[in-house]
Amino acid sequence: MSMFKPSLLTLALVSAGVASTNAAYAQENDTQNAEEQKVEVIEVRGFRRSVVESINTKRFANEVVESVSAEDIGKLPDSSIAESIARLPGLTAQRLDGRASRVSVRGFSENESATTFNGREQVSISDNRGVEFDLYPSEIMSGVTVYKTPSASIEAEGIAGVIDMQTVRPLSKGEQVIQFNGQYEQTSFDKLNPDGDDKGFRGTVSYIDQFADDTFGVAFAYTTMSSPNQEKRWNSWGYPEFTADDGNTYSILGGAKPYVRSSTLERDSAMLVLEYAPTSDLNMAFDALYVDFVDEKILRGIEVPFAWGQGSISPESATVDPETGFITSAVTEGQRVVVRNDYEERAAELTQFGFNVEYVVSDDWTVEFDVSRSEVERQVWSIESYSGTGRGDTNGIADNLGYIFNGGNTGAQFSHQLDYSDYDLIQLGGPLTWGYSAALNSEYGLTGTPWENTAQDGFINAPEVEDELSTLKLAASKALDNAFVSSIDFGISYRDREKTKISEGYFLTLADFSVNNPGTMVVPEEYRLGTADLSFIGMGNMLAYDTRALVADGYYNLLQESLTDSKHLTRSWTVQEEVTAAFVQANINAEVGSIPVTGNVGFRYVRTEQSSQGNAFNVVDGLVVASPTDISHDYSHFLPSLNLNFALDEQQTLRFGAAKTISRARLDEMNASINASYNATQPDENGNYWSVSGGNPNLEPKEATGVDFSYENYFADEGYFSAAVFYKDLNEWIFDGNYEVDMTGIADPSTGEIPANSTATGSGKINGGGGDLWGYELSVALPFNLFSDSLEGFGLLASHTAVEQDVEMPNGEEFELPGLSDSIQSFTLYYERHGFMARTSMRKRSDFKGDIYGTGFSTDQVNIEGETIWDAQIGYDFSDSGIAGLEGLEMTFQVQNITEEPFVSLQGDNSLQVRDYQDYGRTYLLGFKYEL
Repeated sequence: MSMFKPSLLTLALVSAGVASTNAAYAQENDTQNAEEQKVEVIEVRGFRRSVVESINTKRFANEVVESVSAEDIGKLPDSSIAESIARLPGLTAQRLDGRASRVSVRGFSENESATTFNGREQVSISDNRGVEFDLYPSEIMSGVTVYKTPSASIEAEGIAGVIDMQTVRPLSKGEQVIQFNGQYEQTSFDKLNPDGDDKGFRGTVSYIDQFADDTFGVAFAYTTMSSPNQEKRWNSWGYPEFTADDGNTYSILGGAKPYVRSSTLERDSAMLVLEYAPTSDLNMAFDALYVDFVDEKILRGIEVPFAWGQGSISPESATVDPETGFITSAVTEGQRVVVRNDYEERAAELTQFGFNVEYVVSDDWTVEFDVSRSEVERQVWSIESYSGTGRGDTNGIADNLGYIFNGGNTGAQFSHQLDYSDYDLIQLGGPLTWGYSAALNSEYGLTGTPWENTAQDGFINAPEVEDELSTLKLAASKALDNAFVSSIDFGISYRDREKTKISEGYFLTLADFSVNNPGTMVVPEEYRLGTADLSFIGMGNMLAYDTRALVADGYYNLLQESLTDSKHLTRSWTVQEEVTAAFVQANINAEVGSIPVTGNVGFRYVRTEQSSQGNAFNVVDGLVVASPTDISHDYSHFLPSLNLNFALDEQQTLRFGAAKTISRARLDEMNASINASYNATQPDENGNYWSVSGGNPNLEPKEATGVDFSYENYFADEGYFSAAVFYKDLNEWIFDGNYEVDMTGIADPSTGEIPANSTATGSGKINGGGGDLWGYELSVALPFNLFSDSLEGFGLLASHTAVEQDVEMPNGEEFELPGLSDSIQSFTLYYERHGFMARTSMRKRSDFKGDIYGTGFSTDQVNIEGETIWDAQIGYDFSDSGIAGLEGLEMTFQVQNITEEPFVSLQGDNSLQVRDYQDYGRTYLLGFKYEL
């Protein structure tokens, strides 16, 4: 019996981390070599070709991987990289403002996986490590590979896995390509805000060519995008509990902040790859990526206090759910509300440069040098503007407001009596007295006056993030004439990362406000934009005005919140990491009996030196007093890994993987900014007079020992079946707890003297506890021509993943891992033949805990309901149409979120207590690709 055994070339390509698409192009351009390897050259195009390339990547990899491949640059099967990744077995995505963004792998959140670009670790625009994939345009990528099991040579660490995005290598393409892509986009909602967008456009031009007898190659792509997104959102403040006169405990709506959002994502990106191979022994490649990203949001809505408001609730108006004790409807009389006209701009700029050299020294030796630099800067400017019927709690006309929850996780419907679109009634100025600020009262001389605490007419959140990462790698490979090991890879690498966050906020006060002039102001005519429709929550039309222009034109004064509020110092920090790693890996190419065995075994030694700079502070006489902190820590890990692949025959493979992996702590949890207080008279239970809360710079990575076992059957060129089970033993997880802090040299803020006691009890995140995670995956790619030739072109891709966990905190309490959905499914049914293309796709996940942006753009974790999202696409490729001049044209039409699946998060376990209900509607995209 003839047994299938990958050639030494295939194994070398895979072990060296060469992109799957490059290997596929090399096979296509060398048919004779493909025949020698008994790999059939598949003459299909479009989506079917991307399926074949993805299957080949999975089949020939030494590790357990999943892959998305593009037929060509700019031809990934989805408009978003995150959407393409989220369809892979075991993967899913969390939506952020309606777009798939944060990717979970096998039940772990985005912070537990690493993301690389051409094999190099990436920076992030978020506060933490998790990459938001909507930053990266799919149009410039040639593929994405997800490593579910690691090998020692992979230059990133993550318990969940490593997601590698790849650009094309122009010399591997082997031909000139000039291509233009365009796409018109429209939302199903009409403009929810008069100054919002419901239409957009994407455009890409790409060029690939080879020169100097195919020794020098160039790939360039430029893409621009203006993508609209709209949302109707119900948002609650919370649901407080209270004990009534009858002795029973009830819960009630504390308050709500529903609004309509119109946003536009503006993104300009440029990618350049230069490749030079003067001889067959030397290859040099330079790649660069630039992304300019601006997400503009217009938000208008009403903050409606109930239980936490000033109105009185009549018991006769209340309806109680008997099973939960939740008051599902009520009326509050004499309530004033806050009309909100907000504007937010989130801007980021990413630059990435990399240079790689591979040199074949001899028949046995190959060396590699790789260096890269990536950095991102993110700035947020989020403006809140308040208006109402009068300034403060007791001025202006109050309303009688009712609410009713109808179930279905959609939030509440309101009833009201006032006209919130009346510009004479609703005027600029804070209609409710917000939180106390000594600085704000002092600025306007309000202390002790009837107008105390009434000077806040709006607010600006203005956090900034800067993330920089430099990498260096030296590696070599020695080919062996050995019956068991084909080659040995080894090398060293160095990564230097620094991430800084600066948090700041500003109170807005009308410029003409004073004790002598404490009133409100009518919105000037030139800033009026009409109305926004809030009928989806029963509030009718609401006045709309240009907040950004009012601030820019000086109608408001700004005052720093950090003068009296310490939270901005807690959220401001710098974290530095220097990671030095060494690896050795033996690539296996052997036979056990008559069964070919491939894979690798190796280890990776990683040493990390981390430090964090921040502030230790207290509040003295109402003002923040701070002193700088600088805390360092180091640790090291020994990470062995094993991947074995048993080729039972030409179709069937058994895989086994085992490895120890780590995931580094979230950066905002490692920061050295703390709130410190000193009690000179009474020590705590640990004997410490200092107490601190905030970040913990001494956090070490979470650890896991994992085992994977899978069976794969490649029964057709476009078809395979895979069944996998996996298990991870989790240790050193990160939970809330107490730890000791060295406060040597830190002065007591109240006296300015350095206490003799220099230790403190810290409260925050600590390492400890852990547990188990296990699950299974089933996936299939099935071409229907196996059943009948008349079904040629039809096929389906489907997967099901089930995950369970048993994780405990150090105190023995159960803990739910963020990002874990215990059930994940994906499904794609496609047809592609004679130029006609059609696809429908579904991705489904069960409930999970996810991270969202909270107050001041801090990261909050909430309970998110499961969701099922359907997309569809049809198109036609004119290549075989016979129409002169249209041979290079392809047209497509897509509908995203066909069923208008909402994003829902709950306050607790009660399905009526909805925290967020976000309705995004559908998105329509009409596109073309034209290749010269």
